[in-house]
Amino acid sequence: MSPNHTIRNLDPMNLVDWVTDLMQTAGAPGAALAIALENLFPPLPSEVFLPLAGFTAAQGKMSLLDAILWTTLGSVAGALLLYWVGAMLGRDRVRRIASRMPLVRVSDVDRTEAWFLRNGYQAVFFGRMIPVFRSLISIPAGVERMRLAPFVAYTAAGSLLWNTALILAGYLLGDNWHLVEQYVGIGSKVVLGLAVVAVLIFVVTRLSKKRANSRV
Repeated sequence: MSPNHTIRNLDPMNLVDWVTDLMQTAGAPGAALAIALENLFPPLPSEVFLPLAGFTAAQGKMSLLDAILWTTLGSVAGALLLYWVGAMLGRDRVRRIASRMPLVRVSDVDRTEAWFLRNGYQAVFFGRMIPVFRSLISIPAGVERMRLAPFVAYTAAGSLLWNTALILAGYLLGDNWHLVEQYVGIGSKVVLGLAVVAVLIFVVTRLSKKRANSRV
């Protein structure tokens, strides 16, 4: 089975075709751009792009070290843009938005803020290795104006581990690099499922409390 055939089967929207062409023409900087965009648009699949970068390195189109370093640079660049989105949004605006949302209280924002202040650096580091949340974690860091140097350091460290693992997998698997997406994709679905369950529990609990209060 040819790599191009595999790519088309993986992504009907031709996103991976585009990234393949980008890596072949621009090399490691092209991989960095792809990962930066993946950070800004979480539906873009890093579990496809990173193993593909490893496969491209195995073909000699870039060195393995360049693939790891450039994709980590792309991860940090994308995270910084989202950090500034959070900083521009700001704490007061988030509180105002929360006050207008049904079932959400400003106290929920306060508790989340208190948790993030206690665990922010660990959240940024480990969040970089959790599908979907690896991009979104940069926004609350910006809202809370986390110190920039530690934010960049923890983002780079977490991204380096995630990127290295997936790139090495693609490098070692060769033509079977797409298997990485299948297994990591299961993890992504589990994370999304848990997030949906958490939201449902929150909504049900808040509605139950609201009904109970209305009867008093």
